[in-house]
Amino acid sequence: MAGPVVVVGDTLLDRDVEGVVNRLCPDSPVPVLDETAYVDRPGGAGLAAVFAAAAGAEVALVTALADDAGGARLSSLLHAAGVQVYPLALDGTTPEKVRLRARGRVLLRHDRGGSAGEPGEPGEAVLRLLATASAILVSDYGRGVAEHPAVRAALAATRAPVVWDPHPRGPTPVPGVHLATPNESEVRELAKVPPGASRLATAERGAQSLRERWRAGAVAVTLGGDGALLCHADSTPLMVPTPANAEGDTCGAGDRFAATATVALARGALVSEAVQQAVVEASAYVAGGGVAGALPGTVRPPAPTGRPASVPTDGERVGIGAAAAVAAEVRAAGGTVVATGGCFDLLHAGHLATLQAARGLGDCLIVCLNSDASVAGLKGPDRPVVTQADRGRLLAALSCVDAVVVFDESTPHAALSWLRPDVWVKGGDYASGVGDEPVLPEAEILRRWGGHTVVVPYLAGRSTTDLIATARATGVTGPGRATGVTGPDRAVPPDRAGSPDRAGSPDGAGPQPVGRHAERTR
Repeated sequence: MAGPVVVVGDTLLDRDVEGVVNRLCPDSPVPVLDETAYVDRPGGAGLAAVFAAAAGAEVALVTALADDAGGARLSSLLHAAGVQVYPLALDGTTPEKVRLRARGRVLLRHDRGGSAGEPGEPGEAVLRLLATASAILVSDYGRGVAEHPAVRAALAATRAPVVWDPHPRGPTPVPGVHLATPNESEVRELAKVPPGASRLATAERGAQSLRERWRAGAVAVTLGGDGALLCHADSTPLMVPTPANAEGDTCGAGDRFAATATVALARGALVSEAVQQAVVEASAYVAGGGVAGALPGTVRPPAPTGRPASVPTDGERVGIGAAAAVAAEVRAAGGTVVATGGCFDLLHAGHLATLQAARGLGDCLIVCLNSDASVAGLKGPDRPVVTQADRGRLLAALSCVDAVVVFDESTPHAALSWLRPDVWVKGGDYASGVGDEPVLPEAEILRRWGGHTVVVPYLAGRSTTDLIATARATGVTGPGRATGVTGPDRAVPPDRAGSPDRAGSPDGAGPQPVGRHAERTR
């Protein structure tokens, strides 16, 4: 493939809530579900992108993310699945689909998020991505991304094969798509086929009507457990049966079908070959337990507050809500959102100098803070010395910091894709780069929405690592995290961690003179 597989569309947050039913509600004859755990997954276009990435393709997702906890969660999940997110701004809240389940059966689906918000303008990086894709899947869920004029113009102009998975509430596909993939209920609604004909005849008439109206190369109507009917121009339709009867949870089967067909086209398959592969994969997906089998995710116990356990609520200036509110207020006033990140373990004057310099570059400063688990993964089991709750409170108390958001990953990339700062600041001795190649790993991320990365100098002679080594050598344990380990034998060897953002999401440990090159883990 010459370029990435690009998925364009609306992403939702899917949550499966597992529980047990042992009684009926006392005021109405309905079952009471006692929640035991939940699993979050990307839904909509996000799920299709995860499927494409699982097939071994390089995948980029153009979608709209809201400034809320749901948007932050989606960004984290997509990043963990290996999907490159090219976010558009989204007014309103993240749409969510919550399925209440007991013993593997769905009792109720609860949709929330309200009416669709308005997606923001795509940047130059998004338009360039669509022009260089090896194949494009438009996964339309009727919430506005596929209807955006600039996105549609780029889709119409691309030379890549385009697969369009339509939605009754969405726009018509752009003319010239290689393949459209409606299911049979969508065909009946979109094509307005009169009743009375057989199921196969209805699918064929609807597909041919849509193919001519949309000026599409082909339309494949998915027929559930019976396979798919592929209609080309002036040819006998191709019926592709399933390899075996499969019963189970069909949620996401259409996304699996469309994603498989798109990856196949990107790898040079004919449309008929792509549809046959898609039928096989979608059938295996249903037989394997559907989305729960394909993406088991991490089962989490319910949070006491009803919020995802990963969403910190440690104070009015710490957490996703605080960061989103600050960013929204600054953007509404036409200001510049600045962000920086790191571990900030043992806050010292070097950190303060970097934070003050960063705050001077815009109208607010949001700090992306590595969680305790993230720091331990980067630095070892003896770190951090100070817990994330205390580190967040200390940072939020600084006058130069407007909000703090905690992230669990080893790098801040997922947090950045959700936050979309105008400027990302690194403190340290990174070179400025040669030609068009970015030196900072965050530079390419920021370019996706037109942001910029800058470096501010160290304040020489300050080092978290040296402070920890000195404290342990003199028998002093760290505040907020009593390790009981003292003495020079457990001293941390000096390293090159000097800026607030090292090794993807560093410990902010210690300024070094400008001009020397540091090791960075990507």
